[in-house]
Amino acid sequence: MLFSAQVIQAVFFGICVLTDLSTLLTRDSGNQEQERQLRKLISLRDWTLAVLAFPVGVFVVAVFWTIYAYDREMIYPKLLDNFIPGWLNHGMHTTVLPFILIEMRTSHHQYPSRSSGLAAICTFSVAYILWVCWIHHVTGMWVYPFLEHIGSGARIIFFGSTTILMNFLYLLGEVLNSYIWDTQRNAVASKESRDHEARTINSPGGCPLPEWKVTERCSH
Repeated sequence: MLFSAQVIQAVFFGICVLTDLSTLLTRDSGNQEQERQLRKLISLRDWTLAVLAFPVGVFVVAVFWTIYAYDREMIYPKLLDNFIPGWLNHGMHTTVLPFILIEMRTSHHQYPSRSSGLAAICTFSVAYILWVCWIHHVTGMWVYPFLEHIGSGARIIFFGSTTILMNFLYLLGEVLNSYIWDTQRNAVASKESRDHEARTINSPGGCPLPEWKVTERCSH
């Protein structure tokens, strides 16, 4: 799933850049058609993060380093160290996660309905498993070396577990996104409430004072 994950991340962050540029260019333009196209682009960005970028990115990091810690020869043979420097290995298998988390923290993403989101991630997982099996059928080799070391029953369990894990990661992303932005909204609302209360308390007639008046009184 490494190559697919890299393609997904490249496409996703490309969409993010395009969305940000489009937002800057259409700001205060008053062009309804441009705004409509921007909303479509934002919806595509949000869907890609929810269904592909987050679950696939976290899956690659978690599964790769788990197997690597157990027996690196099963997924990343030591021979590769002669050709791929350590920093590039981390660039492919580690940095995906922090970049996705930074994106989730800095931009609000609207998740699709849970049923459609889970259906999409299941479709992707099954399609990818079928693709891996098809390559083995045609070439006689597994895309991932560790699949050579386990039996047919273990492969079925692994593929089933992969699909379940992808569904779990989708739900984790949904919960994490809600937590980040609900917490931020609550913090903003709490600050606005405290500011309003401070203006009311400092007002002689009980009416809220302008914010600069509150600041002036506090400074004295």
